[in-house]
Amino acid sequence: MPQDDLDIRPVPLDAAGELLTLRRAAFVTEAQQYGDPNIPPLTQTLGELKADLRADGVITLGAWAGHRLVGSIRVLVEGTKATLGRFAVAPDLQGRGVGTALLAAILPYLPDGIEEVWVFTGRDSLQNLSFYAKHGYEHQHDQHAGDLTYAYLRKLLGPDVADDLAGVDEADERAGADG
Repeated sequence: MPQDDLDIRPVPLDAAGELLTLRRAAFVTEAQQYGDPNIPPLTQTLGELKADLRADGVITLGAWAGHRLVGSIRVLVEGTKATLGRFAVAPDLQGRGVGTALLAAILPYLPDGIEEVWVFTGRDSLQNLSFYAKHGYEHQHDQHAGDLTYAYLRKLLGPDVADDLAGVDEADERAGADG
């Protein structure tokens, strides 16, 4: 999907229901892979999601193709660190540049002084790990949470930040259900 066909902007509160539906669709395969239907993106309530959309230090961007929400990314800003999470692309559009476009689009929304961007995904989510590696994220450590193991990856931002978050061939993109 050409990035010109996407409208990427903050998700408004009145789109919370659509965002919840998108995330659930995107994270079902992740839940199936891990045999755990209770991963947080699948158990979050509409009320919890609305509270998150209102929270200070949280930026949630959505990618719309026409009237359809086809992707989203959540960014938590803490000091000089930004953490990506709940990165979701509609299953029928994965691998078509939506995730790459979202990664590039977060840049203007980050406050000055962000030095590093973190992301986490299931340790066995090989497509997600490959996607982040192609975008310059490096594996730092693993963390266990119950029966799941999460891989934490980091990207240091340099002086040419615009090239730091994106900059890969969108045909290689495989953003799906992660973080």
